[in-house]
Amino acid sequence: MTAARPDFHDPAGTTGYLPIADHGLIGDLRTVALVDTGGTIDWYCCPRFDAPSVFGSILDTTRGGSFELGTDVPARTRQFYFPDTNVLITRFSATDGVGEIQDFMPVVDDPGECDRHRLIRRVRCVRGSLPFRARVAPRFDYGRQSHALSMRDGRAIFESPSLRLTLSSTATLEADGQDIRSEFKLNEGECAVFALDRLSDDLAPRPCPIEEAEKQFTATVAFWRRWLSASRYRGRWREMVHRSALTLKLLTYAPTGGIVAAATTSLPERIGGERNWDYRYVWIRDSAFCVYALLRLGFGEEAEAFMNFLSKHVSHDCGGPSGPLQIMYGIDGRTDLPEVELAHLEGYRGSAPVRVGNAAVDQLQLDIYGALLDSVYLYDKWHRPISSDLWEEVHLLVDWVCDNWDRPDEGVWETRGGRKDFVYSRLMCWVAIERAMRMAAHRGLPAATQRWQLARDAIYRQIMRRGWSEQLRAFIQHFDDDVLDASVLMMPLTKFISPADPKWLSTLDTLGANLVSDSLVYRYDPSVSPDGLHGQDGTFSICSFWYVESLTRAGRLDEARLAFEKMLTYANHLGLYAEEIGQTGEQLGNFPQAFTHLSLISAAFNLDQALG
Repeated sequence: MTAARPDFHDPAGTTGYLPIADHGLIGDLRTVALVDTGGTIDWYCCPRFDAPSVFGSILDTTRGGSFELGTDVPARTRQFYFPDTNVLITRFSATDGVGEIQDFMPVVDDPGECDRHRLIRRVRCVRGSLPFRARVAPRFDYGRQSHALSMRDGRAIFESPSLRLTLSSTATLEADGQDIRSEFKLNEGECAVFALDRLSDDLAPRPCPIEEAEKQFTATVAFWRRWLSASRYRGRWREMVHRSALTLKLLTYAPTGGIVAAATTSLPERIGGERNWDYRYVWIRDSAFCVYALLRLGFGEEAEAFMNFLSKHVSHDCGGPSGPLQIMYGIDGRTDLPEVELAHLEGYRGSAPVRVGNAAVDQLQLDIYGALLDSVYLYDKWHRPISSDLWEEVHLLVDWVCDNWDRPDEGVWETRGGRKDFVYSRLMCWVAIERAMRMAAHRGLPAATQRWQLARDAIYRQIMRRGWSEQLRAFIQHFDDDVLDASVLMMPLTKFISPADPKWLSTLDTLGANLVSDSLVYRYDPSVSPDGLHGQDGTFSICSFWYVESLTRAGRLDEARLAFEKMLTYANHLGLYAEEIGQTGEQLGNFPQAFTHLSLISAAFNLDQALG
């Protein structure tokens, strides 16, 4: 069966894992599924992004569970998205025919149906004839809960203590212990449908005959094309930009407007290493940058939804450890995200530990205030004026920043090596105050202008005095140490410094000589700036796109375009990116990563404008 995983040698001594990049993503704006190039769903959480996994074989091929579907004969496979949609197609080319799987999750507004989280897999034979085989093996609660299987009216019902799912199909389903198997043959023009639904007291079983699958396929295609039609981008890299936009939309939790940082947990930043984190939460920073990218393209509704999310969760109690904002929230706005290790899972290619929850929730990261208020400023400028209530919240945030900007923190990279005076954190505090001052001046809004200006200017002078290294001729990671950090690439992007300023041009050259490897950018060097963790990580893709944008703003367009085109070659076959890129070009870290896709959009937009 083509969905079976090939054996290969890897440093962890395990077999059966396809590369992280060999996956596509589908979803319904509440949860997602990863489908590998062999037709296997090996990541799916129900009923929402941060729920325990039902299929999790990407983290443990033995205990994780999966939904395999493919030809029962050797075949070559290819994957692509149905144009301008998030409907994924996996094609199989064999000796006797060609077949395909159309994977999608209908996006519905009906409250009585959206909780079904229907996952449809439509199998078609498009040429000749082909035998197919399916194996559905759920492992509930990250493989910690057992389940019972029953057959009723040709349907399979999987029942665990926390979740019930039902599988219906136009093919015959057979019980195999706690799993389901199906074998069938299709001739040219024939198709079979598998539909996996959530069951509850309010959700009765619902069949999915061929006609119903066709109807939902058409509706899903129409939804995504209608959404994408709002894009104003008509530049050189339209296909990649629109794929990134569609990916950011898939990472949006519709009920609250929160945007998760990534669809997965614990995919490693280094194979066999410990840098494995749960990213299925709403980071203020990531979401704010997403708002910027989507506003650039003309998607105002997503920005408005996030502003509503923000308004609900800004605390008026400024005495907490991180002030009126946490660095991240649950997709429903919850503040408690305890980090737990799942010792029974081996991790992707043996990369343990597998973690759920994120202990970084308790960190102080001052940069989030700048990222957030920059997005509020752009929302007010490009979409619609902010409300008086939101301005009061902005005022609260800026007052807190004025009182707290001169504190060490854990920084943008969430280091676990102790707090430091990070230059990027100071930079974004400057952004927070400066953007609020712009809004107040433009709209005539009440503001403590003199106090804000004093704080803003003090930050500027401190960065220029203590954040600059005469030895390196560059801006540095943190005060009192000559360590480089790619986060300072945001300086000209936030208009803190002119992109033609001699100090900035010197910094750009120094970063290029020390942190850039063939257009790929490392965040920093852990060997000279310990971050509390073992081992190196790969190049960080958001930094690589920041580098492109910095080159663009410096007028070095040939270099910027070459670096951008090189970065595009590191995307997977569908145009998707994980968090990092390893030594041999492999994708590493959680997948797909919002950070990478939003920075691609920004770099493409600005480079396209500069090229004219």
